[in-house]
Amino acid sequence: MAKRKRLTPTLGLSTGLPHPAAAPEVKSTATLTRGLGSPRPPIADVAHDAASANALAEVVQTLTDARNEGRLIQRLPLHLIDAEHLVRDRIAADAEEMAVLKDSIRQRGQQTAIEVVALEDGRYGLISGWRRLGALRDLLSETKEPAFESVLALIRNPADAAESYVAMVEENEIRVGLSYYERARIVARSVDRSVFRSDRVALSQLFAAVSRSKRSKIGQFVTLVRQLDQGLKHPTEITERSGLALVQALEADESLAPRLISALNAAPKRSAEEEGAIITRTLSRSETPSAPMITGERPRKHSEPESLCEGLVLRIEKDGAYRLTGPALENRFFVSRLMTALRDLDKV
Repeated sequence: MAKRKRLTPTLGLSTGLPHPAAAPEVKSTATLTRGLGSPRPPIADVAHDAASANALAEVVQTLTDARNEGRLIQRLPLHLIDAEHLVRDRIAADAEEMAVLKDSIRQRGQQTAIEVVALEDGRYGLISGWRRLGALRDLLSETKEPAFESVLALIRNPADAAESYVAMVEENEIRVGLSYYERARIVARSVDRSVFRSDRVALSQLFAAVSRSKRSKIGQFVTLVRQLDQGLKHPTEITERSGLALVQALEADESLAPRLISALNAAPKRSAEEEGAIITRTLSRSETPSAPMITGERPRKHSEPESLCEGLVLRIEKDGAYRLTGPALENRFFVSRLMTALRDLDKV
């Protein structure tokens, strides 16, 4: 067998010639395996970065759209909420209802967000959720716990003030807790603030979801608000029957309203029963006979609370009104379904 000829000197053999430098090691990427742990080709990195950027941009855009459309629930400092941004339709909160709501928030936290609108001074004007806001403020005052220093809120962007009032009224309507006087009062106050151009327009927009007969009665109670609001101390105690009778008397005798206000102002520390008695006496002296006032004298006793389902309690008031209470009414989806059911019943 022929021997192969060596072309380079053997290492360690002295030849007198300079030792050649070793050639640099070169690895071809083509020889790298494509298994786990191997580098990806540059085009894969570019595609990955582009996909990540697009996904992030989509998330940011989704959150931005939700915020702009009032669909993003945010936690806002409690002290930045202006509860008097709108004239409230509810004059006073029922103590029993507030106790139930406070217990629910204390045990389970706030379940339903309030609705606010951003104001120019960095504060937020309350649209709906007056009871929830009041309950949180009471709890913060009582406990001093940081958990009650903020409120969950949806920042709405109503087209105008009228839309804000409609949102507030719709929420309170489904809770079946407002008297006819309170409903009529928000009609009058919204018109006084130039939100609506007339009582008729305010009625049709604020109470579009209620029956025509109920809307008509609210319109008649507006007369009481216009003529007697400055003198009445317990207006929510006026029953439907008494209020309609008083409206007839006011329309028949123009001198009745000032005489009623004068008689009421003469007893500034009166109770609801005493206020009703003053109105009844004044009506009896009117030239136009009218039905007797029964303010403060309920025709029946209220029923015991009856549980309709988990978190929802029904009670029939002394004036015959049906009152729904309970933490279930803080769930927006439940309330929406309940409102739909009530509207369907009105069409039957």
